Amino acid sequence: MHYIIHCLDKPGALPLRLASHAAHRAYLAAATVKLVVAGPLVADDNETMIGSCFLIEAESKQAAIDFNAGDPFAAAGVWESVQVHPFLKRTDNRS
Repeated sequence: MHYIIHCLDKPGALPLRLASHAAHRAYLAAATVKLVVAGPLVADDNETMIGSCFLIEAESKQAAIDFNAGDPFAAAGVWESVQVHPFLKRTDNRS
């Protein structure tokens, strides 16, 4: 099953995000779920990171929640809010 994990950073969390970035990338590289797409959400300036978005494949919603909870960004307190939702992929028009 696919899941969307939508995370918004706490105000002023950019220094925490940057300090935890290498550990976060290592965690994603060794993920126990399949990452379909992952990347930072950015502010309207198209540069300032303000959150994270993941499209993953996991066995269950709890597995998606557990994956997110193990992320170094979670341990560092980067995210103010996290939402996990099942996702039904209907269209993919990439060639």
